[in-house]
Amino acid sequence: MQTIRQLKPLRKAIAALRAGGGRVALVPTMGALHAGHMALVAEARRRAEHVVVSIFVNPRQFGPNEDLAAYPRRAAKDSAMLNEAGVAILWMPEVETMYPAGFATNVSVTGVSDGLDGAARPGHFDGVATVVSKLFNQVRPDVALFGEKDFQQLAVIRRMTADLDMGIEIVGVPTEREEDGLALSSRNVYLTEEERARAKALPRTLGATAAAIEGGGDVADALARAEAALIDAGFQSVDYVALCDAATLMPTPVLTDRPARLLAAARIGAARLIDNVPVRPRK
Repeated sequence: MQTIRQLKPLRKAIAALRAGGGRVALVPTMGALHAGHMALVAEARRRAEHVVVSIFVNPRQFGPNEDLAAYPRRAAKDSAMLNEAGVAILWMPEVETMYPAGFATNVSVTGVSDGLDGAARPGHFDGVATVVSKLFNQVRPDVALFGEKDFQQLAVIRRMTADLDMGIEIVGVPTEREEDGLALSSRNVYLTEEERARAKALPRTLGATAAAIEGGGDVADALARAEAALIDAGFQSVDYVALCDAATLMPTPVLTDRPARLLAAARIGAARLIDNVPVRPRK
């Protein structure tokens, strides 16, 4: 595996891969890799002959009171995991490489980015869209893979890729979970043992709420009960529990014949956890 930190060597290495034939897949990450990331890499290897993984803790997607400085960084361990998984290139640019002096461009995707995390974290998805568009231009992959745990992020990237005619296949990979259902996340390391035990209420509450809605329950009532259940379980606050159209992420006050998604974000201890589950459309 080649580890590359500068743009010119990256482009030379990508050109060499393409000269040998085959598709190139990109898995963008912020490091602190876990089984969820490795599932993306495994799926990338099934879809392309060459896999590129980026590790870049993007400062533009962190708010002023968020955890940029504390975000876990473990480059040596991450590199060993990727090398063992058969990754061709690890792209690890510095901040100065991604955002050189005078950088003045911002990519904004309206609509799918407006609510949910877009409302709770102003500017977050501008940072995501900007860095992902740069990564796409740097690596120029045929296919890029993202986890469904960050479902709104996935929707933003799909919209951006389609709108800008990037010609890249965007693949969403189902969320990897612990045995008790908690979604794997780099931010789980912030949880104490007690908080970790309480955090399993998030996937369980979402599952029960989805079942209630699919069974014909009132959507507003089900969402209110879900928020109350999370607080009762030990979460300090709930940013949102929402039923949305799976494609547009517009709120869905009643279940329709279109695929829907139940999404939530809640805070426990030092961690802000997000999760989502599909809700089957009405027949």
